[in-house]
Amino acid sequence: MSLTFGIIKPDAVAAGNAGKILALIEANGFKLRAVRMTKLAKDEAEGFYAVHQGKPFFEGLVEFMTSGPCILLCLEKENAFAEWRKLMGATNPANADEGTIRKLFAESIGKNAAHGSDSEENAAIELAWFFRAYELA
Repeated sequence: MSLTFGIIKPDAVAAGNAGKILALIEANGFKLRAVRMTKLAKDEAEGFYAVHQGKPFFEGLVEFMTSGPCILLCLEKENAFAEWRKLMGATNPANADEGTIRKLFAESIGKNAAHGSDSEENAAIELAWFFRAYELA
């Protein structure tokens, strides 16, 4: 079994879709190893998305991610990283496969309901950014 990191973003939480997304995650065989609802502080979001600093969308991304509560996730499943990416669907919900989180719940490319690490290596970094080791045990 492996772990990956995910976020149910503020748009999905505000729309009342968090429970539906969590149910879909579990229905697809993921174990919820850690779950925490939080409202990201500006410096927390800026640090997390630092790789995008200087890009035209950075300020808007930080503003969006700090606009309301989100749900931080540590997900466990065999091949968790790839399976989570598959369940989320394409970044653009118009291109996402039927039944994926983004097809079902995303508003747009920018408000796309969920975040997932872009590599197994980054999943470990992102998990450590938001969770202490004992929370994942």
